Parts: sequence; structure tokens; C-alpha cells
Amino acid sequence: MKKIKNLQVYNNCLIVIDMVNGFVREGVLHDKKIADVIPRQLEIVRSSLYNGDLLVFIKDSHTENSVEFQRFGNTQHCIRGSREAELVEEFREFEDYDNVVFIEKNSTSFMESSQFRSLIAEMTGLKRVDVIGCCTDICVANGTLGLSNYFDERNKRVDIYVHTDAVETYDSVFHGRGKYSEAAKLLMEQQGIKLIKKK
Repeated sequence: MKKIKNLQVYNNCLIVIDMVNGFVREGVLHDKKIADVIPRQLEIVRSSLYNGDLLVFIKDSHTENSVEFQRFGNTQHCIRGSREAELVEEFREFEDYDNVVFIEKNSTSFMESSQFRSLIAEMTGLKRVDVIGCCTDICVANGTLGLSNYFDERNKRVDIYVHTDAVETYDSVFHGRGKYSEAAKLLMEQQGIKLIKKK
């Protein structure tokens, strides 16, 4: 993880979850419909960078024998170092910005990444977190609910916003974009996470 100086000065943070080739362009878990939200995501990313916020790209990045694969029906995906684990092309232009950091995760929750926990612990001035990415009902919900619990445990007031027009999930025989996504949004809202979209 790139080291960013003075993390305590950032009041706002934008988290972009799993916009990698393995979910958008290729591989067993990709769904091309996820790309439909990229234009709105780019608007949010550019606005965030213009405002001087910290931008955190979360990237699914697994070992070849990741236990997660067994739990999800041997769906091997996003192996560290592979093209699937790379950020989609549309976001590559932001890779060299000083206020952009990349964090790899080996589970469905970015909160379980030791790199992310170290980062968030240093952000003592944080007041707001915005979240975009995929998949709405798995990695977005798991990470965001965990983040909310993290702040609660420390009695730290940080508002969390999920942009519902900038998140998407995949569709398959055993996983439906409609009911699963709506259930995830309800759970997040019940925990005080704010759901917003462009008017």
C-alpha cells in the first residue's frame, strides 16, 4: 500500500469497491452490466478528487487457495497478479494521484484487510465516507456494515453514504440482482448508512 502523509487532515474519503476486471470484464464472476454504473462512478471520483478528498480503491486480490473460493462453489477469481485483479481501464488515470491509495483484500469485506484498518485508524479527522462499487449485496454491504460497526465501537461519529446509482451487482442462476441488492440496501439503511443518488 502506498504511504500517504498526514492522513489525519482528511475529513472526507471515497471508497471504490472492487471495480476490477474480474467482476466487470472477464472471469467466472464478471457481469458486463456492472459497467453501466462506471460513468456515474467517474463523476463521483472526479468530484471527490477536485474536493481534495482521500480516494481508496479496494481491489479483490486472492491467493490461489483462498478459502473463500470453497464457500462460494469453487469460483476462483481475481487471483493476485492476474488481469482479473487489476482495476478496470476507466479508473487507471487516477493511479498516480497523491491522494489515491490502493488496498487489496482476500475476503468479501474490506474491513478485514489489515491495510485498511491501519489506514482508517490514522484518519482521526474523518467525518464522512462515500461508497461506490460492486457488488452491492456482498462486498459493498459487508464492508460498509463492518465500517459502521467499527466507528460505533469507538464512539466516533462518521457519516457513511452509499451512492445507489453507483453500485451494482452480478446476476446468475443462484444470485439475483434485484432481491439481493434491495435486501442489502435495507440492511445498510437500518444501520444508519445513508443511501443517496443523483437527482
